[in-house]
This record gives sequence, C-alpha cells and structure tokens, in this order.
Amino acid sequence: MNREILQKYITSILPMPTDKSAFFAEQFEPIKFSKDELLLKENKINKDTFVLESGYIRSFTFNQNDEEVTTNIFSAPCFVNDFLSFFKQQPTSENYQCLTHCKLWTMSYEKVQTCFHTYPEFREFGRMMLVTNYSNLHDRMLGMVKDTAENRYLKLMKNHPDIFQNVPLKFIASYLGITDTSLSRIRKEIASK
Repeated sequence: MNREILQKYITSILPMPTDKSAFFAEQFEPIKFSKDELLLKENKINKDTFVLESGYIRSFTFNQNDEEVTTNIFSAPCFVNDFLSFFKQQPTSENYQCLTHCKLWTMSYEKVQTCFHTYPEFREFGRMMLVTNYSNLHDRMLGMVKDTAENRYLKLMKNHPDIFQNVPLKFIASYLGITDTSLSRIRKEIASK
C-alpha cells in the first residue's frame, strides 16, 4: 500500500502543506478486501470511513421486484462511504461490494470525530469532501432525469473509461438506469458511427 497516494488524494480535495497532509494520511490504517467481499452491508451501522487506493466497488440496493440496482460505482482514488450512516451512526440502506481486489485506507468514526474537533484543516478537508460528494450525487441525479441513456453512457465513458475494462457490463447498465440489452444496443450504435 502506498501512503503517498492517500496523501496526494487528501491534497486534491483540500490543498495544504505537505506536513499536514502527511499527518492526516498517517491517521488512516491500510486494509484489503477480496473480490465480491462486502465492505458495508445493508442495515448495519457504518463505523469506518474508507479511501479507495486501488480497485472498484459498487453500491447497490434492491428494487420492489427484489432485483439488484447499482447506485454507484467507485474507482480509485475516492472516498467510499455511506455518509449518512457514518455521520449519523444509523444503519446503511445499501450494500457496498468489491468488484475487484481492493486496497483501502480506513479511519474509525471515533478517530474522524477527534480529528474534526482537534484540527481545523481536517474539518475543512471534511467539509470539502462532503461538498464534492454532494456535487457528484447532484450531477448524477440531474443526469438521470435530463440525459438520454446514450448521453449517460457517453459521459461515463468520457469521465471513467477504466470502469468499462474492470466492471461487469450488467452493473454498468444498472448504474446507467438501463437494461443490459439497451446498453448493448447503445454500444453497437456508437461503434457504427
């Protein structure tokens, strides 16, 4: 595991002096998960926050027909967390599954709270991280309403082409809000243009 990757990620969220970002990176512990392992399980309280160093994770839930619906796909580096469960210490409403072998950095709820109350820079980092995640969620919500399935596919392909080499197409289709068949059709139409 490479703590420098974590440190760079921290400063990408909030630029800060190297000694501060190094100190904050030291507060995280390394952890590994195997492919298909659940990082977070629905109805359990999220007691740790995670930064994904390498690998791919999806969050999913079940619709009224008991079918899996992928709600997010995480690719490194990024925070992976059910923020409501973590900060409110309430049960999570989704499952978080490793789609590949994953290397992560973790920090407990108690340690996060101590850092928030002790270090103004960590508080600001946390605020910026929450704003960034809210912005991503907001953009996704609007995209699901305003964009065609083809445009959602093209945006994902532009912003995260690596996902298509590492995540099964059935999860990508679910994440885009379409069927596997629709995704195949869109891919064929784009390839023929």
